[in-house]
Amino acid sequence: MAEQEKLTFGVIGAGRIGRLHAQHLSQRIARADLLMVSDIDEEAAQQCAEACNGIRCSTDYHDILSDSDIDAVLICSSTDTHAQIIEEAAAAGKHIFCEKPIDHDLGKIDQALAAVEKAGVMLQVGFNRRFDANYRRVRQAVESGEIGEPHLMHIISRDPGPPPIEYIKVSGGIFLDMTIHDFDMARFLMGSEVEEVYAAGAVRVDPAIGDAGDLDTVMITLKFANGAIAVIDNSRKAVYGYDQRVEVFGSKGCISTANSYSNTATVQTQDEIRRDLPLNFFMDRYVDSYLDETEQFLQAVLTKSPVPVSGSDGRIPVVMARASRKSYEENRPVRMDEIE
Repeated sequence: MAEQEKLTFGVIGAGRIGRLHAQHLSQRIARADLLMVSDIDEEAAQQCAEACNGIRCSTDYHDILSDSDIDAVLICSSTDTHAQIIEEAAAAGKHIFCEKPIDHDLGKIDQALAAVEKAGVMLQVGFNRRFDANYRRVRQAVESGEIGEPHLMHIISRDPGPPPIEYIKVSGGIFLDMTIHDFDMARFLMGSEVEEVYAAGAVRVDPAIGDAGDLDTVMITLKFANGAIAVIDNSRKAVYGYDQRVEVFGSKGCISTANSYSNTATVQTQDEIRRDLPLNFFMDRYVDSYLDETEQFLQAVLTKSPVPVSGSDGRIPVVMARASRKSYEENRPVRMDEIE
């Protein structure tokens, strides 16, 4: 049978990420055909549709799920809707790309993954940083043995500023809304599973974050099954911009990545040497990785190949986040199997 030439899509959620995915599907991915976008905010749905060549829009995502012309959906709605929409999309026979996390509740995640398996559709979870060229080069160096046996890893991930307090109150906390990317990155780069975490945290940026029950400054130590050790360093406020760096140290050497900048120019005077600040946030820093992850999802569906980030890959960082919160609250190392 000839390979299907194109994949038709619907995008559920027309917020910041949904709009980005919709524009990629409608304007930058040749084998994609975006047919509809939905959002509970009618104006947001209309604006996104107009920006994507005037496609159809709706305030009800069920209009996408019931459309027999749509092969696959991108779920970019609020986190609390993800698991339910995954189940409904699977029942409708749609292939699914879902932004992270699937849910904060492991029971709901398991129920959604069971629905996907039962329906025989494909599910990819949106951990876009795996598709960044810098991090892929780090993974290559570890996987190929270029730096020998990995011993230590340091992931630095600091946002330029904290999100609104109203978001923090419903986000699940820093381990689930921020560190979750780094949990996935740690597994991806090391090529090994985490067995134990120890987390320390503080409120150093804004007392209101602590009043909301969250942290804004955390350090998490990870112990891997392969014997390596890693540390994740998070802050909700780096005054100089979006700080995204990684170093892996091994028996034969070391590989590291630097921040990304809008230009490579340096200014040199008699008083100082300086350059512009790094790219300010994830929409600038990772725009190409968002494109690549969607292209690879499309390719996996069309060729019936495994997706690069599975439902299980989406579940494990939630376990790690829950273990980290437990570690912080109980001030002790926590093994993953305590959460499972």
